[in-house]
Amino acid sequence: MVRFTPWLALLVSAFLSCGASSPRKSLYEKQSTYTLIAVTEDTRGRRYLQFDTSGALQSVVWPGQPLNLELPYTRMSMVGLAFVPKPQRILVVGLGGGAMPMFLRAVLPRAHIDVVDIDPDVVSVAGRYFGFREDARLKAHVADGRAFIEASRPAYDLIFLDAYGPDSIPEHLGTVEFLARVRARLTARGAVVGNVWEDPPNPLFASMLRTWREGFLQLYTFAVPGSGNRIFVGVAHPELQTREALEARAQAWETRGALPFDLSKMVVEGYARVPASDVLTGTVLKDPRAEPPRPSAPRLEVPAP
Repeated sequence: MVRFTPWLALLVSAFLSCGASSPRKSLYEKQSTYTLIAVTEDTRGRRYLQFDTSGALQSVVWPGQPLNLELPYTRMSMVGLAFVPKPQRILVVGLGGGAMPMFLRAVLPRAHIDVVDIDPDVVSVAGRYFGFREDARLKAHVADGRAFIEASRPAYDLIFLDAYGPDSIPEHLGTVEFLARVRARLTARGAVVGNVWEDPPNPLFASMLRTWREGFLQLYTFAVPGSGNRIFVGVAHPELQTREALEARAQAWETRGALPFDLSKMVVEGYARVPASDVLTGTVLKDPRAEPPRPSAPRLEVPAP
């Protein structure tokens, strides 16, 4: 008998809402250096990407239809466009099936978009099965996300961090030191958007919330309806971003017909401003300290006979 914990029920709900209850055929499965990669397709032509055996969906894509963001968290992540309405340079850490970078490429045809993923097999699968295509303005990079961010390069207006799993967080991508590097890579009015799972299944949620609040001058969260995801948005400037201001900017996108979903309603219903970090539970996540070198044992001088 399967015991349905609250987080498992949310995963099952997400599966059903995306048509995962219909028969799906396997298109690809491989154990890469980093994770198990599985691609399946339903009877309507939607393709699904999963890592490991947790049941969580990494991407759901209609190949050739970049404006269709199937997973709720990907739509809510576009709240970043309400914080930065005209981004010129965008970075996405974590490619998956390429749903978010392909959407951004479609709605922001003049923006430069870099996508970083540590797994070359993921990049290959995104192109082969999900319609991800590089061009002059959309570039994929096989690299560790932190190393890419710490390298010398121009600043970004929007940075999306989509490399956190339901209960597996890359340690070096969750610390306050890492977020300091991310913040340093932003333009003056830029924003960082993170997709973070709540607890359960993510036991580090409270600590991640406090760490993000410590890492940015302002932090906002957006609840994702019917999902265990929460979208974090951190900014490096002190100006308050009100619910009303974000709603108005989202409505401007909708008026232009650029978004095929009601982002302004999602902003209004999901918005929360996070208070100062010292009133939050959890601990600030930090890089492990390098142990100081141990003193060598004194050398004994043995007199010659």
